[in-house]
Amino acid sequence: MASSSPRDTIFFVINSLAGGGAERVMTELVNASHIFADRYDIALVLLDDEPRAYAVPEWVTVYQLNGRFSLIHSMREFHALAKRIRPSVTLSFLTRANFVTVASAARLGFGAIISERVNTSGHFVGGLASHISKFLVRTLYPRADHVIAVSAGIADDLRTHYRVKPEKMTTIANPVDRQRIRAAAGEPVEPLVKGPYAIAISRLSRNKNAILTVEGLAASRSDLSLLILGQGPEQEAIKARAAELGLADRVVMPGFVANPYPYLAGASCYLSGSNAEGFPNGLVEALALGVPAISANCPSGPSEILADKAREEVNGLLEGLYGILVPQNDAAAMGEAINRISQSDRAAFYSEAGARRAADYSVEGSRDQYWHIIEAVRAMRPA
Repeated sequence: MASSSPRDTIFFVINSLAGGGAERVMTELVNASHIFADRYDIALVLLDDEPRAYAVPEWVTVYQLNGRFSLIHSMREFHALAKRIRPSVTLSFLTRANFVTVASAARLGFGAIISERVNTSGHFVGGLASHISKFLVRTLYPRADHVIAVSAGIADDLRTHYRVKPEKMTTIANPVDRQRIRAAAGEPVEPLVKGPYAIAISRLSRNKNAILTVEGLAASRSDLSLLILGQGPEQEAIKARAAELGLADRVVMPGFVANPYPYLAGASCYLSGSNAEGFPNGLVEALALGVPAISANCPSGPSEILADKAREEVNGLLEGLYGILVPQNDAAAMGEAINRISQSDRAAFYSEAGARRAADYSVEGSRDQYWHIIEAVRAMRPA
């Protein structure tokens, strides 16, 4: 058991591996950490007992808790585990896991590194629960030994509104496993669309704003179809808007697709109308497959990925170094971007440039940055 080993124990902590971008990144980070397994006991702590969508290698100790999706229960269960195992350092993903590890570290003295994966001000909007979450972020996050943000916009939000000191923050973008994506893109699938098409992949919620992609297509001169993969509460509203705009026969919405990558690889362009992101994984995945990309310039991430610029530095429609940015909720600009990226010379340019950009988000590079911080925090702890 890790508790009897003379080596330091490192906890990776997350709510669960039930599926989603943060869960995928956590799994990839843990899997890639095998090169540190001869120096540390590496353990994965799952706060909630849910079916796992991602596999964890056998050499990793997994502690399955039953936090029952509750902050209080998660704190109790995790603190009891940490008191017994005595980790040297914890690295947590997602807000509840971050609250839990920082609160426990204050009592037990281990090093707590937290990773913020959403733009806090944009994510927690309205309602008592949001106010409580913001209060806890403002209270607990500054007490972490180090805070990792997945985009510069998130780091700026934490510094400006939540009292996290800049010297305690590092920005590490989410990694993208290009080899895995390309292998998945090569799997055979049944076609969902006839002829050339644009693609949007997201949860169909108001915040993800997939309806802008429909309105943008209507505002363009393009004869592309639009394939929207995903499900959510806005699904019927999006269908209704497509019908209003005379696009009912060109907007295809099959719902959730387990392997979207063959459809992504076959698209003429990738569209995102999102109003808020932590780090837009789907955007980088499109670039990795050489698909030209258009994104709304929302907080946080798209401008950093497609233009290597802060969001505030971009005004209006911008043909960036690696893709095209448009103002939020601007259907006319989205339509013009579709017109431009449909031109063969621009499509070829952005296909090549985007694939080159995706190489900056390797799993190995991300792992090395995380472990540099883990070992730095460990070195600061009392022996």
